[in-house]
Amino acid sequence: MHPYPHLYSVEASAQPEGDVPVISAGLPALATAPPAEFDGPGDRWSPETLLVAAVADCYLLSFRGVARANKFAWNSLACSVEGKLDRIDGKTQFTHIVVRATLRAPAGTDEAKAVQLMQRAEHVCLISNSLVAARSVETQVILE
Repeated sequence: MHPYPHLYSVEASAQPEGDVPVISAGLPALATAPPAEFDGPGDRWSPETLLVAAVADCYLLSFRGVARANKFAWNSLACSVEGKLDRIDGKTQFTHIVVRATLRAPAGTDEAKAVQLMQRAEHVCLISNSLVAARSVETQVILE
C-alpha cells in the first residue's frame, strides 16, 4: 500500500439538461443523472446510488483484506446495502446505512470467527467511516 495521504481525482461537467459524465484518469466514464426520487430518469447511476455502491464495494474489499490478514478461508461473500436519505434540520443527508451480508464458507468453519471478521470489515471500511449516517451490518454465514 502507498503511504497516506492518498488523493483521488474525478472530473465532471454538466449542461442545463442531460447526463452528467463523471470521469477519472484511466477509468471508463460513467453517465450519471438524478434518481427517479428527484425526478430523474431512474435508469442511470446517480450520486445517491454511487454512494451506496461505494459502501457495498468497500465492505467486500475490506472483508477480502481482513480475511487474508487472518488467514480465513471462505468461498464467497455477497451483500446488499440500503441507504436511507432523509431531511434533518433542513439538510438532506443519508441517515442510516444497512449492510446485509451473506458469507459462504467451507464446512467446519468457525461461525463466530466468520461473523467477527464480517463485522470487522464494516468497522474498517473507509467509505463507511467517512459518512455521518448511522451504520449497521446484518450477517449470515452459510457453511457449504
